[in-house]
Amino acid sequence: MAAGKLFITFRRSPIPTPRFPSDTMAKILVVDDDANIREVVCFALHKAGYETCTAADGREAISRFHSERPALVVLDILMPEMDGTEVCRLLRADLRAPQVPIIFVSSKDDEVDRIVGLELGGDDYLSKPFSPRELVARVRAILRRSAAAAHSSGAVPRLRHGRLSLDAEQYKAFWDEQELVLTLTEFGILRTLIERPGKVCSRDHLMNQAYELHRIVSDRTIDSHVRRVRGKFASLGADPVETMHGVGYKLGPCT
Repeated sequence: MAAGKLFITFRRSPIPTPRFPSDTMAKILVVDDDANIREVVCFALHKAGYETCTAADGREAISRFHSERPALVVLDILMPEMDGTEVCRLLRADLRAPQVPIIFVSSKDDEVDRIVGLELGGDDYLSKPFSPRELVARVRAILRRSAAAAHSSGAVPRLRHGRLSLDAEQYKAFWDEQELVLTLTEFGILRTLIERPGKVCSRDHLMNQAYELHRIVSDRTIDSHVRRVRGKFASLGADPVETMHGVGYKLGPCT
């Protein structure tokens, strides 16, 4: 039922096909056990100027990821063999591809599932049935940021605050020159905080700055991303992000 609805919605609302040099012809891995959804998503991405490859289950997704080296993964959560959350966990643990963006899709519109997906390292989450137009917009927004990092000239000086520094052109974060591997969304949140050191950023402000599409996300979504950032700092013995209960977050002195 959901797959049929998705297909009909797309056919009645064709996706515009403007091309952007920074991300055209990027390869997207589409992982879903529903062949109809794979077909519709791939068609939408092709119309927008992207290449695609597909996988029907989690184990095939891992194999295709290593053989195809995609720029982004659209990943279903509920699948046979290996579910999407386990696929995400394995990809995030792969040091050869820690930054590859992942967009989760799921027929479960439960906030708990969304939070779990984001805390595992997903960059975005869509509930089925979703609009192919919206999926393409989110893919494009994420790949624009990836392209900016890949084509950086390195001329812009780092943002620095105490022991923390950010390379805003290459999307890299460092604590005492030790690099932290962050997703694009996590980097966007940290960059927003370092631009206002010592000042409180509300969750709404973090959402508007870190999400290029400026869509509405819940407070718990922002909290999930911040928890992941904190966990990565904790591995280096640092804890620079401070919680202002009922308000938001701020960057501490980083000493």
